[in-house]
Amino acid sequence: MVGDQHKGKDSGDPKVSEISKDDGNRFQQRLQTHGLDQNAMRSTGLSSPEVSSADRASDEDISVGGLTRAPARKRVKVGPQARRINDQASSPVSVDRPAGPHATNAPLKTPRGSRLITYTQAVVDSSPSKTSIPRPTTSTSHLLDQACAHLIQADPRLESLIAKHHCELFSPNGLAEVIDPFQSLCSSIMAQQVSGAAATSIKNKFIGLFQDDIEGAALRDNPSFPSPAKVAPCTVSFLRQAGLSARKAEYIKGLAEKFENRELTAAMLINASDEEILEKLTAVRGLGLWSVQMFACFALKRTDIFSTGDLGVQRGMAAFMGKNVQNLKASKGGKWKYMSESDMLQHSAKFAPYRSLFMWYMWRMEEVDVAAISS
Repeated sequence: MVGDQHKGKDSGDPKVSEISKDDGNRFQQRLQTHGLDQNAMRSTGLSSPEVSSADRASDEDISVGGLTRAPARKRVKVGPQARRINDQASSPVSVDRPAGPHATNAPLKTPRGSRLITYTQAVVDSSPSKTSIPRPTTSTSHLLDQACAHLIQADPRLESLIAKHHCELFSPNGLAEVIDPFQSLCSSIMAQQVSGAAATSIKNKFIGLFQDDIEGAALRDNPSFPSPAKVAPCTVSFLRQAGLSARKAEYIKGLAEKFENRELTAAMLINASDEEILEKLTAVRGLGLWSVQMFACFALKRTDIFSTGDLGVQRGMAAFMGKNVQNLKASKGGKWKYMSESDMLQHSAKFAPYRSLFMWYMWRMEEVDVAAISS
């Protein structure tokens, strides 16, 4: 569901009619901070490598941040250091760690509960020739300000829009959110062609299907999303009890199987380029280009994703370019009724490598419900 299907006000962004002088001054002060924090570049806030001993022993996600480590040959006894790393799976993620425009800037949760980040200390210290991912160019505490400064430099007309709407998605707190890729992709499939309320209901029922496997009252009161290992063996008819169509149930089962047999891993989502992410995930049944682009932007926190097929982005960009979108809406044009794909690509090129943020602001131009898209 794209564009016009997501109209509405974003409850996560306060409505502002005008910007006070103090607000403007504070905004300008934020934009002046563009330099890299060397201490942040030396510290990820997580153990390095960010993998638990259980994952090492099972040889899960053995390539992280472009560096490959030898697979463990046998399970070892968990000592104090390993327990400390495991304990960090529930600890807060640092809001000040290395980041980059073409990298996965979100911490990712693996099916076994450990967390992976792109720029571990080992990656930051390594030679560029030994890693397949771009070098960090900023930190998570500075990425948003640096991106906003780039957008304003490319087109000063964006300054007032940026000042009115704070993008929490790429803020330090937003970048510290730990993402479960399997859950995020499943949620995307569940939400296809249904309302937000219906998608939420389906998701809750889906989680409820697996509650018999959970031990302990605390876990039952705060249920977690089932792992690929639990979903993959299920029949389609069982999954349909959550309110899924037969096809969606097949898609989710197939997705779980790909995670379980390691065709898809958190490490792949970290190591892959933007183009590889789109190529690998659109090859999965049930995941179209728009769904994958939204996953790359909202879940992986990649900053140079741009969806020309999203009607909300088209409409916002047309309005930003000074076109009368009401007249365009009534005219013919099919999929590209607001703006042609070639024009969108041409006019957005100057905002790279922060086109995800530019896209977010084009949604804000036309009051698109960004929260509905992200969920």
